This record gives sequence, C-alpha cells and structure tokens, in this order.
Amino acid sequence: MPAEPKRCWTTSDPVYLAYHDEEWGRPVVDERALLERLCLEGFQSGLSWLTILRKRENFRAAFAGFDPAVVAGFGKRDVARLLRDAGIVRHRGKIEAAIANAQGTLALRAAGTPLEELVWAHRPKRIRSAPRTLRNLPATTPESNALSKELKRAGFRFVGPTTVYATMQACGVVNDHIASCFVRAQVQREIDTAF
Repeated sequence: MPAEPKRCWTTSDPVYLAYHDEEWGRPVVDERALLERLCLEGFQSGLSWLTILRKRENFRAAFAGFDPAVVAGFGKRDVARLLRDAGIVRHRGKIEAAIANAQGTLALRAAGTPLEELVWAHRPKRIRSAPRTLRNLPATTPESNALSKELKRAGFRFVGPTTVYATMQACGVVNDHIASCFVRAQVQREIDTAF
C-alpha cells in the first residue's frame, strides 16, 4: 500500500482532505467566491474550520450563493430567518456582518475597485520561503493588516487582520502550503499563471 502523500495537516476526514488537496491556497479571483471566503472565515471565528466546511452548502443556500446584490438587500426578516436556520452558524453579529460585507462589495465595485482587485492588490511583493510547518506561519502580516483596514473602510465587518490573513491563505494570495506538502508546487504554478 503506497504511503499517504505529505500534507500541511493530518486528517482522515474526506471533506477536510478534499479542501486541502483541491482548494486551500489555490487562486480565487471571482468576486462572489471571495465574498464567500471572507464571510465564512468570519463565521469560523471561534469555531473549527471543519464545522464551517460541513455547513458550507447550507451557508450557500441561506446566503443566495453569496451573490452580493442579493445578500446586500437582506433585511430584518432575513436576519430572523437566518437566526432560525440550524444549518448555519446562528450568530446575529456574524449574520449581519455577512450582509454588511455584501454591501461593502457593492460599494467597492461602484467606487471602481472591485473586491477581487482590492484583495489581490495586497499580495505580498516579496515571496516568503516555504514554511517548514504550520507553526512557522504568522497569524497576521503587514499586508493582511492593510487589507483589513481597507475592507473596514468600505463597510466590511468581522474582517480583522487574522481573519483576512486566513482568507488570503485560502484564496492563494499567499501560498502557505508547507515545503514538504505534495500540492505546494502545483498551487504555486496556479498562482503564478493567474497573474
């Protein structure tokens, strides 16, 4: 039986394996997909990421596929509906933040700097060497601090520097796969060809 390939984290959960192997760190350049990642990272705060992954399809259904034009129009009735939805994380502040983030996405677009452009403008100018372990990774960076401030200025909520950095990692703005990870080189090639 062949040995398991080296990954950034150990798990036997198929959802988490697929997330690591097929999604985490790969470039995301679509406005709706970036809004989803930012909102889900906000919902994850204080919880396990696996909890969010397992509820992801429920979040997509509850938040209209994270279509910013639809979510931005959610009102009190929608918040009440979402607070009753056991398929998602029922936290008023995080639900209201997702709505504010959709409104912020529309505001950025109207101002001429769409969300994807803003996020990728904060890609580090200098590429760090590959981390040896996840413990070698920072919780925040100067770029995540700056992007957090820009997002807050546009009306986004639950977008502190740590949440923003986790989003940057998830969306390939930085490649934080460890040096020995079997997908690191492939992820880097995808990032390099995306821009």
